[in-house]
Amino acid sequence: MSDAVSALEGARFEGLATVEDIGLQGMITLRGDLALAAVKKAASAAAGAPLPARLEAVMSDTGGLCWMSPDELLVLCPYDEVQARLAKLTTALAKTHALAVDMSDARASFRLSGPGAREAMAKLCPVDLSPDAFRPGMFRRTRMGQIPAAFWLEDEDSFRIICFRSVAQYAYDLLKTAAARDAAVGYF
Repeated sequence: MSDAVSALEGARFEGLATVEDIGLQGMITLRGDLALAAVKKAASAAAGAPLPARLEAVMSDTGGLCWMSPDELLVLCPYDEVQARLAKLTTALAKTHALAVDMSDARASFRLSGPGAREAMAKLCPVDLSPDAFRPGMFRRTRMGQIPAAFWLEDEDSFRIICFRSVAQYAYDLLKTAAARDAAVGYF
């Protein structure tokens, strides 16, 4: 069996903001009725985090949950724990109409951090990223340039970004261009 590697194997760029491939990230897509107690309990147990509100991401020391849509959550966990957590999730939801799938190798993850992070993301996404409108823990699925992406604000100056692995190089190049030192707009 081959060794797992991240999409861009730790690529990093320094500019107005730092763009970095964060490496392998365990990701499980969970589809189901998020109002059901069984789904809430199973998702929280799998992620080690409470259920997020609509358009939010909630992280813990052992994982996290991202609200993807009214019937979908993204469960985050260490990459090497995906299969065990997926098995527990599947067992817990065996009598519930739900679907849990390992998506870890289908996606790439980036961090965009530093004082220019908001400005760089604002250039790429049709989302109001002003500090009053977009606060830590808020989550969006949208377009980033020409690709679908999801992101949340980890803290005031740090975004986590997820996209399909097949467009990881494009996403990285897009983020580098937006975060280049000579590309400052100075809005935020």
